[in-house]
Amino acid sequence: MCFRLRMDSWGYFLVFLLAFLVDLIPFAGPPAWTVMVFCLVVFKLQIWPVLVLGVIASTLGRYLMSRFIFRVSGRFLEEEKTQDLAFIGHKLEAHGWKSRLFIFLYTLTPLSTTALFTAIGMARVSAAKALPAFFAGKLISDWLILEASDYVAQDPKAALQSLFSPQFIFYTVLGLLLVAFLLFADWRLLLEKKELRFKFNILK
Repeated sequence: MCFRLRMDSWGYFLVFLLAFLVDLIPFAGPPAWTVMVFCLVVFKLQIWPVLVLGVIASTLGRYLMSRFIFRVSGRFLEEEKTQDLAFIGHKLEAHGWKSRLFIFLYTLTPLSTTALFTAIGMARVSAAKALPAFFAGKLISDWLILEASDYVAQDPKAALQSLFSPQFIFYTVLGLLLVAFLLFADWRLLLEKKELRFKFNILK
């Protein structure tokens, strides 16, 4: 029993740490729900503590990422692309509750939110207003995913394999494509003139 308690405690600690780290990664990273499911399976944890700890850690990670992303990007991205990303962030800030609603609806999907908080961070606007919508959306979407993965207690091998299922690969690739779209699209041209153009030479 004592050993099981220590294993549980270690598992919950890893949930918090890994969810925090993956959502702290700038530009690209796996969705936090993947590490939450992984810990749920390996350590045979309870869903609700995993959900609450994971979403809190994810929210904290996204907030901190938005605070330092402009410092990191400034070293690697062209000034024009930096200003382009900041333009998106200011647009999100300017639309008030509509932007919060969009963030909430977006986080209801299993997709990574890296693109959203990259834009917010590049604009150097406060992410605090976006966090409640992010937290609420993540709480719902991650809860549904964890509930759907509850069978892992009976068949851990099958559950771990599901992390590399076609659905997992689809959402991972789609998330990477969204980040690529964020980085390579000319957003000022798209939003102001409704013209889609890509610029791939964005690095210094």
